[in-house]
Amino acid sequence: MLFCFSGLDKPDSLDTRLANREAHLKHWGDAGVVKAGGPFATDDGSVMNGSMLIIDVPDRATAEKLVENDPYNKAGLFQRIEIRAWKWVINPPAA
Repeated sequence: MLFCFSGLDKPDSLDTRLANREAHLKHWGDAGVVKAGGPFATDDGSVMNGSMLIIDVPDRATAEKLVENDPYNKAGLFQRIEIRAWKWVINPPAA
């Protein structure tokens, strides 16, 4: 089942993001569930300020557990988190 996870960074938290970025990437890479993802950024792309991932997991509980254990979340980076069931309609990957 697909879920979209989005997290909006707290203001002025780029240092927290950068300090935990490698662990965040490892966490999601090791999980092996990410279909697409990357950071939100300012309009000019110069500053990362949030995260978005499409993950394929068995259920919401699994999605919530993975987000709970994300190093960014554990470091208190996000001011807001949203996890929503998601359906890939436009340009889905080949089955």
